[in-house]
Amino acid sequence: RLHASSGTTGKPIVVGYTRSDLEVWMEVVKRAMASCGLNRTDVIQVSYGYGLFTGGLGAHYGAEALGATVVPTSGGNTKRQIMLMRDFGTTAICCTPSYFNFMIEQAAAEGIDMRKLPIKAGLFGAEPWTEEMRKRIEAASGIKAYDIYGLTELSGPGVAFECSEQAGMHINEDHFIAEIIDPE
Repeated sequence: RLHASSGTTGKPIVVGYTRSDLEVWMEVVKRAMASCGLNRTDVIQVSYGYGLFTGGLGAHYGAEALGATVVPTSGGNTKRQIMLMRDFGTTAICCTPSYFNFMIEQAAAEGIDMRKLPIKAGLFGAEPWTEEMRKRIEAASGIKAYDIYGLTELSGPGVAFECSEQAGMHINEDHFIAEIIDPE
């Protein structure tokens, strides 16, 4: 399969994935989801974009490998996203933290209190975010907000992730080696 980076710093980086690469990717995202308490009884809404960007398909296949029900909404159409979240009983969401923040605002504008929905967790990545943003998301929605990290060149989301302790990222070190370079 071919995937590409978002191209935010110039021309997108295109990477080819083998069947083995896809199996590793599925496994590491499944681990990330399980580490925050998700399992086969969950309904996971994937609101990352699908297509060349790795977020949507990475989260999708990881959730399927976990045995969870997947709601492949992709990004945008926020009112519909919230409706599906309510109608399908979404228990977890995968998207950018800024988009989920927007969903919270949109829900409030529609008179919907996200804290009253069954959603309990969010796996947020694809952009940097702060501890303050996590606290704001958790307070406004009643969920636990987890960081997930990846990059197109390695396999997309699942290279590293937070567990239920929310005390930093874990690297899937049986698949990835972190090289730390001291410039001095």
